[in-house]
Amino acid sequence: MSQDSGGMRPSPASSGNGANERSLLIADDDAAFRNRIARALEQRGFAVTAVGSVAEARASIGKPPAFAVLDLRLGDGNGLELVAPLRQARPDIRIVVLTGYGNIATAVAAVKEGAVDYLAKPADADAIEQALTSHGRKLPPPPSNPMSADRVRWEHIQRVFEQCDRNVSETARRLNMHRRTLQRILGKHAPREH
Repeated sequence: MSQDSGGMRPSPASSGNGANERSLLIADDDAAFRNRIARALEQRGFAVTAVGSVAEARASIGKPPAFAVLDLRLGDGNGLELVAPLRQARPDIRIVVLTGYGNIATAVAAVKEGAVDYLAKPADADAIEQALTSHGRKLPPPPSNPMSADRVRWEHIQRVFEQCDRNVSETARRLNMHRRTLQRILGKHAPREH
């Protein structure tokens, strides 16, 4: 598991013969969250390597893990950059993407890249383990608190913005919206869910 300094130390679980089948890479730049999740998943039998950057994660791909939990926003890049190299190194890898600013566009991008699931932070260890290990689930259970209409609108705008390569003028044109109105919306955080 990673120490707060960002250095890696192998977990005790990594010494067994079957450790490679429960090997897990966690890439998250929030050290407190990363370490808490790493400890919790080690207790569930995973052999965890926890890193805080895209560069550290790339360096660890030489020994590809069976599972990966990737934060979308890392200090030196985007967690989605890691999905393809991890899949190439180990085609059967199960990847879950985490984000603190979740939206539909990035969820779709994560799944298209090869992630098996997408969770909004703060996700707990139980949800992460379930996402990593569940096979054959066609659809997730229905949400207990579905998105509000304001949130759905915001998600739609974010998706079109991403599809237009984050070009404000083109997004405004496609949404038939004034550019300044769109800039105000993009400058705000997602509507809060109640």
